[in-house]
Order: sequence, then C-alpha cells, then structure tokens
Amino acid sequence: MLLSCALASVVLVSGCDGGSDDASARALAASDVYAVEKSSFDMLLPVSGELAAKQQVEMRNKLETRAVITEIAPEGSRVLKGDIVVRLAQEEILDKIKDAKDKVNTTNSSSVAAQQSLAIKQGEKQSELDKADVAVRIAQLALQGWLEGEVVNKRQQLSLANETAAINLDRLKGRFEESSKLVEQGYIAKDEFEKDRIAMIEAAAKVKQGALDLEVYEKYTYFQEEAKKQSDLEQARAERARVEEKFNAELVKAQADLESANFQLTSARDRLQNLEHQFTSTTIAAPIDGLIVYATSIDSSNGGRGGGDAQPPQVGTELKPNELVVLLPDTSNMVANLKVSEALSGRIKPGQRVTLYSDAMPNQAVGGVVTTVSVLAASGGWRDPNRREYTVKTSLEADPSLGLKPAMRCKAEILLGRVEDALNIPVQAIFRQGPVAFVYVQEGAGFAQRQVELGRASELNIEIVKGLSAGDRVLLREPKSFEVTTKLDPSVFEMNNASAPAAAMRPPMNVTPAAEANATPAETGRERPAGERGEGRRRGGNGAGEGGGAGGGRNRDSAPGPASRTTPN
Repeated sequence: MLLSCALASVVLVSGCDGGSDDASARALAASDVYAVEKSSFDMLLPVSGELAAKQQVEMRNKLETRAVITEIAPEGSRVLKGDIVVRLAQEEILDKIKDAKDKVNTTNSSSVAAQQSLAIKQGEKQSELDKADVAVRIAQLALQGWLEGEVVNKRQQLSLANETAAINLDRLKGRFEESSKLVEQGYIAKDEFEKDRIAMIEAAAKVKQGALDLEVYEKYTYFQEEAKKQSDLEQARAERARVEEKFNAELVKAQADLESANFQLTSARDRLQNLEHQFTSTTIAAPIDGLIVYATSIDSSNGGRGGGDAQPPQVGTELKPNELVVLLPDTSNMVANLKVSEALSGRIKPGQRVTLYSDAMPNQAVGGVVTTVSVLAASGGWRDPNRREYTVKTSLEADPSLGLKPAMRCKAEILLGRVEDALNIPVQAIFRQGPVAFVYVQEGAGFAQRQVELGRASELNIEIVKGLSAGDRVLLREPKSFEVTTKLDPSVFEMNNASAPAAAMRPPMNVTPAAEANATPAETGRERPAGERGEGRRRGGNGAGEGGGAGGGRNRDSAPGPASRTTPN
C-alpha cells in the first residue's frame, strides 16, 4: 500500500519533455521502481552443460570372424546385470570349432608319433654305442695281449732258436774236427766226413738265420704288428665316434620334429580355446544395470558412430571386429559436466552445492555437489577460438525415476556463497559509463543519477557498499529523457576515466552475441544502451566475486529454470 501511494504521487508533467508525449506513456509502473533495503541473497553462478552417466560400459563385437546379429535388445530399454543384450549367429563359429577339434586330434597324434620316434632313436643310439664300446674294448685287449703275450713269446722263440743253433754249431764243429782226424787216420769214410762238414755248414747257416730273424723282428715285424694293433684300436674308437655323431644328428632331427609337432598341437589348442571363448562372445550380456543406447545414436566425437547415413543395428546387421554396438550407461547414478568460463573457474571449489535443471524437465530441480574442476581449459573451437572454458563435474542427487539420460542438455546454478543482511538492489538498476557505476534514484517527480560503489553480487542482486541508503527508491529500467531530473557532474566520469586502467576504458574485443548476453556490466565496461534494459531484456549472467563488481540479471520473462530469482529476505 505504501509503495502504491508513493508511485501514485509520481506523475510527470508534459512540460518536462514537450507536450507531445501521451500521459499513459509517461505513467510510472509499479514494477519499474525498487525500494532499497537490507536483505540476504545467494551468490549464484549460472552455467550450462550436459548430463553423463558416472559409469558407462561399451559393448563391442569380440568375434574375429563374420558376426551377424540374430537378436538385439530395443534401444531405450532398461536391462539388469546379466540380461542378454545382443546375440550373434553361431553356425559359422561352431563349424570352425569342429575343424579346430579335428586339428587338435591330428596334431596330437603327430606329437605322440614324434615323441615315440625320438625314444626309438635314443634306444638305437645307446645300442650302437654299446656295440662300438665293445669293439673298442676288444681292440684295446688285442693290443694289450699282443704286447704282453705274443711279443714276449716271439722274442723267446727267436732267442731260443739262436741259442739252440749256436750250441748245435759248436757241437757240429767239434764233431767235424774229430771227423777230420778220423778220416786222416782212415777210420771213417770220406763220405761220412763230408756229411759232418755239411752238417756244420748248415748249423752255421742256422745261427746266422736266427740272428737275422731276431733282427728283422725287432726292427720291422714288431713295429708292423704294433701299428696294426694300434690301427685296429683307433678304428674302433673312430667307429664309435661316427656312430655317436650319426645318432646325435638323427636325435636332433627327431627332437625338432617333436618340438614342431608340440608347437602345432599348442597352436591348435590355443585356436580351439580362442574359438570357444569367441563362442561365448556370441552372447553379449549386460555387465551392469543400465539403459540400452545404440552406438549409431551417439555422435562420433563422443565415441559413437552416429551421423551420416549410419543405420541402427538390427537383426541381420553384419558387424566388424571390435565394432562398438551398444553403450550401457548406468542412469541410476548420473553426473553433470558443466562449462564455466576461464574468468570464473577460480571461484569453483569441490563441495559447492549445485541446483540443476535439465532441458527435458525444466521445472524439476535436481540437487548436486561439485566434485572436480578440470585442470586445463578447453577452447571454443573454430567458432570462438578466444573462448576458454573449464569443465566442472558435479555429482547429482537425482531419483532414478526422473528418467535422466546421458547427453541431456542442462542448466545449473552453482552456489558460490551467501550475502547476509546487506543493502542490495536488482542488477538491472545498475548502469555504467566506463568504470563508473550509477543508479537512478527517485527524487520528487523524476530521477537523479547517483554514483554507487558495488560489492558482492549474484545473478539477480548486487550489494551496494556506498551511495544508497535503506528506503531509497531506484529505477529498474532505462529512464526516458524527460524522467531524468539530475545528472552526475561530467567531471566524475572524466576523473574516473583518467584514473581507470586503459583496459577498463576500451570496449571488449571479439565478444560474440551470446557472450555479451551473459556478460556483466563490469565485464563489458560500458553502459548498456537504451532498449537493452527493461522487460524481456537479458543482463549479465555470471555474477561477480567477493568485493568485486556487479553481476548481471536474467531475462525476467524467461521460463522457470535454474536461475530462478532469489527473493530478498
């Protein structure tokens, strides 16, 4: 009632701006003026982003052979852990498993045969080596027997023959001498004398022959027989070495054949095991509870294969090896990936409360908590290369029955803090010219410009540190020319402009319409022109820090959403 009375008294006369303005156009609406008072408000940072599942499983085709879908769960349906999601044709892989089993049996037989062949060769080698060892031993004994027996016996025989011949020669010489005397005396015939002489000559020849035989034996025969015996021993040893080398070579080949057969057997078994494992992969079950999402429904930049003429998988679809078929997000535990400008990322801390609204359900608020802030900023891409944004991950306290899904767009408010019991006004009451912030304060039938010092701000409200008092009434829109009764001294602007940094004096560069719509007056560094304030306009968007400049308002005519207006206490 008090506000209505005060507003009723504010009727401007036509003489202020000429008599051409209609009286109804000059009437001051009740919603155009705000009474300054102390109250509390939350500092909220409006952001946007998209939802994601905290846990998401990729389901791929693990078959190395031709894979054709015979059954697949409908997209959008919910499945429980263990439910069948995809079935693939099994006939081809069953045939391969049968062939692999035959291969295992064949290679197993080859391995057994190779092992037996190796054992046989090992036995033959030992047998032949035993024979060769016997031959060597016989040759050694023959040499030893010859040295210790035959040689000794031969030498004894030759020595005995020589001694016998010498004795016989001496005997015949004596007889010959006696015969010589007897033949002279005529006691014996001359023929008998000649016989004694012949016998003596023969005995002398035998003595010489015996000495010659002994000399020949010691010089020639002994060494000849010794060489023969040594040669026999060496030949026996060489034959043993040849037998060993021969069988070693055959054993190496037999061992290589066995290893090759075992390798083929191992390969065949591994192949069979792999095929049997792949056979189990023809049935793809859900490893977790989740929502069926076909890979063709997801943009390729997010790991899917959607876009273009990609067709959703269905019965008869042939899949490539390791092709992504289904994504299974667990929608019972959702998170939000929110985008925050680089300038404001330092104010976001883990543990801050978040209120979120999905675009699909704009009237359903979901609570949450900031969990992490990305370490590096992402650029705006080719559309806005100067833009830098950080990703803020937020855990949500959402009821699974809400039906939130990954990739849903959302808007949110991050609670940066709360301003308690402070003078504050709506942000749309703030105007700027360079670094100077001012408001239009009601004075009688009009409004006067008044410089103010700003403090902490939210999207809708801003703290007034200096320049206003409780009970002052400020204009919430751009005033018409005839409504302004008093303006600030131009020297105020000149003095502030002279002392302000150069960056604060020049307009922002490369500001896109969207960025400008969400920028605060402190960020733009200029007063908004007429027509941008009032009903249906968009002011600022990201607020200001503790002790910083003003934050911006929201579109006052926008639909209910995450940036709902905070009512002063």
